[in-house]
Amino acid sequence: MCDIESFSHVILLYHFHRATECRLIQKPFLDGEKERGIFAIRHFSRPNPIGISIVELLGVSGNMLEIRGVDVLDGTPLLDIKPYVRQFDHREEVRSGWVDDQHLDGVAEWNSTPKELRKRDRTNI
Repeated sequence: MCDIESFSHVILLYHFHRATECRLIQKPFLDGEKERGIFAIRHFSRPNPIGISIVELLGVSGNMLEIRGVDVLDGTPLLDIKPYVRQFDHREEVRSGWVDDQHLDGVAEWNSTPKELRKRDRTNI
């Protein structure tokens, strides 16, 4: 993990190891009414079950990263870690396709550490 600690964010590539099927048309979680093509949505049931997340790097201890904002299951196989470099990875002019503000209403931001999520989960039971 040499030198990764100097970055504020990292990109995680991982394998959706629990995905059991691949459907090319799915109902996305942002719009459960209309089915859409798998390459136009964020869904785990893909032809190639590879996921990607940009997460905040809070700290490094040995070969362990403390991160915030990850949206994977515990035990998900991690394929790679890459530094997030704003000049390479950020785009000013983007189109978000069919996703608009109405689809994003009520969507929680993934900005909790694993400890905070576990604590929140225990308090909501």
